[in-house]
Amino acid sequence: MLDLNYVRDNLDAVRAGLTKRGAPAVALEDFARADEERRKIISESDRLNAERNTASREIGALMKEGRREEADARRQAVGELKDRIAELDGKREAAETKMRDLLSTLPNVPHESVPVGRDESANTELRREGTKPVFDFEPLDHVDLGTRLGILDLERATKIAGARFAILQGAGARLERALINFMLELHTREHGYLETLPPFIVNRDALFGTGQLPKFEADLFRLDDERNFYLIPTAEVPVTNYYREEILDAAQLPMKWVAYTPCFRSEAGSYGKDTRGVIRQHQFEKVELVKYALPENSYDELEALTADAERVLQLLGIHYRVVALATGDLGFGSAKTYDIEVWLPSQNAFREISSCSNCEAFQARRANIRFRRTGGARPEFVHTLNGSGLAIGRAWIAVLENFQQADGSIIVPEVLRPYMGGMDRIAARS
Repeated sequence: MLDLNYVRDNLDAVRAGLTKRGAPAVALEDFARADEERRKIISESDRLNAERNTASREIGALMKEGRREEADARRQAVGELKDRIAELDGKREAAETKMRDLLSTLPNVPHESVPVGRDESANTELRREGTKPVFDFEPLDHVDLGTRLGILDLERATKIAGARFAILQGAGARLERALINFMLELHTREHGYLETLPPFIVNRDALFGTGQLPKFEADLFRLDDERNFYLIPTAEVPVTNYYREEILDAAQLPMKWVAYTPCFRSEAGSYGKDTRGVIRQHQFEKVELVKYALPENSYDELEALTADAERVLQLLGIHYRVVALATGDLGFGSAKTYDIEVWLPSQNAFREISSCSNCEAFQARRANIRFRRTGGARPEFVHTLNGSGLAIGRAWIAVLENFQQADGSIIVPEVLRPYMGGMDRIAARS
C-alpha cells in the first residue's frame, strides 16, 4: 500500500505514476476529495476546540467572581461544543478510513527505471542465454510427448477434478520431484536461502498484506466455512507475512527464504488462455524465493534474486531470456519486475517461467513489517522481494520439449539425474 502522507503530499507525482501503469485515477481523485473534506473537518474541530478552551477559562473566572448562573450557562454551551467536536471526530475518522480503503485499491508506483508502456508489447528484452535447440524432426509439444510416454494424463484428471488439472505418472511424477529437489538444493547450498515450509492455507490478513485482497479475490480459492481461509496462490503470501506486525533489527537484513509449495489459482480472468496442457493450471507447484531487504539495497537484491532464478535454467541447459516489464504489465504490488522466459520449441516462442519483483515498501506497509536501525532510530518499513525459482510445471514442460528425441524419448538433463535415481532418459513405460 502506498504511504498515506506521501500520496497526500505528492498527489501529482502519484497520479503520473499510475497513469504510466494505465491504472484508472478514479480512486486517487476520490482520495483527494476525502482528504480535502478531512482537512475542513480538522480546521473546524481546531476552531471549536479553541473556542471551548476559551470558554473553559471564562468559566473559571466567573466562578472566582461568584457569578455561578453565568458560569452554568457557559458550561452548557461548552457541553454543546464537546458534542459537536465529538461528531467532527467521527467524521474525521470516517474520512481517514475511506482514504485508507481507497489506497488499498491503488497499485504500486513504478520505479523510474521501468520502461513506460501500456502492455506487454512495451516490455524490454535485456538478454538471452543458452542455445536454442535444433531438431531434424518436427518437435512435439509437452501434451503429445507426455501422453505418448504415459507420464501425463489430462483426461482422467478432468474426470476426477475438472479442466486445468493434470496427473503425472511414473517418470513424469519423478521428474517433477527431481526439479523441486534440485532447485531447493541449489538455492540453499549455493545461494544462501533458508528453506522453509509454510502453511498452504492463509487468512485474509495475509492476502491483504501481499496485495491479493481485496482486488483479486476472484482469482483465489476460498474455503467454504466461517474462518475466511484461502488456499495460497503462491508461497509469496505466507512467507512474506512471517514477520507481519513485527519490528526487526536492521542487522538481520537481508533475510532470504526459499519455499516449495503447491499453489492454487482460480484464474478467473484467464479463460481461453493456454488451455492446452499444463501451462496454466488451477493447481501447480513452485519453488519461490522471498527476501526482506534494507531500502537502500533492495534493487541490488533484485538483481541477485533474478540471477539466482536464472541459474536454474543455466544448469539445466535451457535457452531463455530476461525482459524488464513495462509499466502497464507490472503486477499490482510491484515497483519493478524482471520476467524470465523459457524457450518452448513447440510454440517457437519464449514463455514466462519466473517473475522477479521488488515491491519496495508496498507490501510491508500493508503488513506492517518494519525494522529499526541502531541508536534507537525510528522504525522503517522493509522492502520485500519475491520471484519464482522456478515454476515447476513450466520447467517440466521445458525439459520435455527442449530435450525430446526423434523417437519420442526425453534426455534427462545431467544435473537432474542424481534426483532421478541415475535415470538418463525417459522412454515409454519408464
